[in-house]
Amino acid sequence: MTAFPYTAKALKVEQPLGVFYVTVLPAELLLEVAFSDTLSARYVEGTQSYQLDGTQRLPQPKRLEPIASYLNRIDAAFPNAIILAANYRKEDGRIEDAEEGEGHVADDNAAPPGTDRRWVITEAEDGCHTLTIPTAEKLAAIIDGQHRLFAFAHARAERRPMDLICSVFLDLPKPYQAQLFATINSTQKPVDKSLTYELFGYNIIEEPEERWSPDKLAVFLTRRLNTEVGSPLEGRIVIAPKKDEVLQQLAAGTSWKVSTAVVVEGVMRLFTTNPKNDSARLFEEQRKNRASLSEGRKDQSPLRAAYLDGNDIAIYTLVFNYLHACQNLFWAQAPEGSYITKTIGVQALFDILRTKLAKSAFDIKTISVQHFTSQLAGAAAIDFTSTEFRNLSGAGRSYMRRRIETAAGL
Repeated sequence: MTAFPYTAKALKVEQPLGVFYVTVLPAELLLEVAFSDTLSARYVEGTQSYQLDGTQRLPQPKRLEPIASYLNRIDAAFPNAIILAANYRKEDGRIEDAEEGEGHVADDNAAPPGTDRRWVITEAEDGCHTLTIPTAEKLAAIIDGQHRLFAFAHARAERRPMDLICSVFLDLPKPYQAQLFATINSTQKPVDKSLTYELFGYNIIEEPEERWSPDKLAVFLTRRLNTEVGSPLEGRIVIAPKKDEVLQQLAAGTSWKVSTAVVVEGVMRLFTTNPKNDSARLFEEQRKNRASLSEGRKDQSPLRAAYLDGNDIAIYTLVFNYLHACQNLFWAQAPEGSYITKTIGVQALFDILRTKLAKSAFDIKTISVQHFTSQLAGAAAIDFTSTEFRNLSGAGRSYMRRRIETAAGL
């Protein structure tokens, strides 16, 4: 078994979609930490073997045995990359966050409470990068390469230390994972785009808005916030890890950037607590409209009713105006290095919207910039460059949220 934390050297790659890292990881490590929505591997103590668990909906499950036979040959080689989306949680479809372990359901490889499970990249002074995988918990969704990886569960044990090239995206929301898979495979051979649901529990085909899953809507609204002229986040949202060091390197032409994952999560949590469950229910047996989600599990998200009713304009307008109030009060005059423009600052502001302001504003139909400005005005004088906000972990985010709420009287 692999010892954790596990580290590996990595190469940073910047492409139009965003940033990812190329590294080399042994197959036995990937069997422990990686999964697809169709399959995952579980080590069986005492047998030195892995058992595959899941729905067996790989497009060609019978391919596993022939690939395993190839792996057992003395000349086996896989020069093409396994593509992974790290920090994605299988249990609820959200990006893993260090914030108080919220929503986390531990798996068999669970680390002690309080452990930061997130995969991270660090850069040395010489420009070299290192990937750190803190625990054996399954937080790496497989975008491409499922057959190659899971075939190792059927291969001889001595083959499992074999090195595999991996392209690792950090904090990549699920809709982008499905889009990337479809794009990669459609350039090689025709692929039915509905297959992305079979592999990812997510459909990228064009469909009526009333059938959009929560993550699909959140990505749509995030893209609009990034492209709409006059948006407080216009041109600031990038597909990249949530680490501020990476975001600073990408901040060309604007003073600060924010990861797509931060905004998608912030928006999505306004109307769902479990996007994976919602997506699965929308695709049960026959295609359903989102209004059907009113039956079944209770979701206390503040804008759940708006989502179920298809009132996406109200959701977007509320978020847009709230972020404008944040721009006016906090971001417009923020000096370089202010913690309010860093990841924890943006997350804290989304947390306040979700827990304190969104439901009441929507219920009373008062979602103007002026309304949110008046609600937050008391916190405008906080010095967010202060070292009191230096802790960039989940605790720092919680502390910033409480400081703003106290100053604003929320």
